[in-house]
Order: sequence, then C-alpha cells, then structure tokens
Amino acid sequence: MANNIEVKELLDAGVHFGHLTRRWDPNMAPYIYMERNGIHIINLYKTAAKIEESSEALKKIAASGRKILFVATKKQAKEIVAEKASKANQPYITERWPGGMLTNFVTIRKAVKKMASIDRMKKDGTFNTLSKKERLQVDRLRAKLEKNLGSISDMTRLPGALFVVDITREHIAVKEAQKLNIPIFAMVDTNSDPRQVDYLIPANDDASKSIDKVMTYVSDAIIEGLNERKASKDAPKKDDSTAKAESKPKAKEAPAKADKAVTKSEEPVAAEVAKQEEE
Repeated sequence: MANNIEVKELLDAGVHFGHLTRRWDPNMAPYIYMERNGIHIINLYKTAAKIEESSEALKKIAASGRKILFVATKKQAKEIVAEKASKANQPYITERWPGGMLTNFVTIRKAVKKMASIDRMKKDGTFNTLSKKERLQVDRLRAKLEKNLGSISDMTRLPGALFVVDITREHIAVKEAQKLNIPIFAMVDTNSDPRQVDYLIPANDDASKSIDKVMTYVSDAIIEGLNERKASKDAPKKDDSTAKAESKPKAKEAPAKADKAVTKSEEPVAAEVAKQEEE
C-alpha cells in the first residue's frame, strides 16, 4: 500500500490545501507545512504516512469480517463516498445522519426491518389489497426509509469502524462513535480538532478531487483486506481435500506448507513537499 502513495499525486489532487489561517485549529499545527496567501498548506509527507497507517488498520478490520461505516453528507463528497463504499461492499450514510444511528441501533434496525416488511408485502400481494391512499402512504414511507437507511440495510450489527469526511460537520456521528468506543478514521482539515479521532488523515476535505484521491486509497485497502479474508476461508477447504488425497497411498505425514510470508517494504515517501510552493 505504501508503495502506491505518491506525494505528487496528492499534490495534483489538491490534498495539501487547508483552510484560511484565521480558521485553523492549533492542534493541527504538527501537520501544517507552511502558510501561503493566508491559507495553511498541509504537509503531504505526513498525509502519505497517515494514509498508509489508516489503510493498514482498515485492511485488518475488513479482513476480520467487520463492516466500516462511511459518513459524508456534504455535497462534494456524497457521490464519491457512495461509489467507493459500494465498490468495497461497505455501508455508508450520505444523507442526513439519523440521530442515534449507533447509540440507538436497535431502533434503527426496526426501521430497516419495516422497509423489508414493505418489500415482502409487495411480493406476496398484500400491498395490492390496501386502499389507494394507504398504498401511497406506504410507498412514501418506503422511499423515505430507502433514502436515509437503504445503504445500511445489510448492517445487522454495529460497525467495526467509522470513516468520516469532515469531522466538524459530522460531529454527531463522531460523538456517538466515541461513546461506544468505535474506532474513528477521518479526513481532517486544518479547521478541525484531530484529537477527536483515532486515525486521522490530514487532508483537504472540501475539494472533490482531494476526497476522491484519499477515498481511492482507503477503498483499495479495504478490498485488499476482504480478498485476504476470502482467501483464508478457501485455504482450509483446499488443505482438507489435499490431506485426504495424500493419506490414501501412504500413512506418511506430508510436510506442512509454510505460510507465505507477506512482506512489505516500508519505504518513506521520497518526493519533496517543497514542490507545494511551485503550485
């Protein structure tokens, strides 16, 4: 994962642009490279390192079989997050955050079950026995539930982690996750407090190109974790079948196969952040 993170790509996507200096949060000082024309410039060295760290952690969570809930309700992030989360087969919230989504998860599950019961009514013909007015009301309720909760209909338990774009805007989601000790991953701009999250990625959370670039790295890491989980599930089946085949001719014990070691170079990002000044 680390090898794929290029500072130049982050630079081209505008990940380094922070907020106006007067709107900064002092706790973001370690991640700020410089100030230019009244705007803080984020240190892309640290952004690349944090993307790597977050990606590795998300990969492990995905490999363990737990879900990662993505939250992004701002206009420029909605479509990107929905696309990337769907690609990685993860739940997401891109409309209004439903209060108690995590802390009152049982009630949210009831709403999802209501949506499923309406679908069953349409399949078994019960829906057609309703009056025209009742059918209209049920359709409106179904559309509302689909809009707000459709993407989390398969989430039967609390997520293993939360990934947030703009923690200042999604402060309710962050507070709920903190109460339940759910790990929080987030894109954090210079106007936010990084102490609120467990894994931060200092980055421009306002530009669609910047969000798309970071989300691509994150979703790829999750997909990699899911593939590893699938491979590990398939492996025992193959081992059982080969063990049976080998046990027939001779009683000798076959030498155990050594697990393939996964080694990853952890080379630091080599590009110079000084290139930011050229922009």
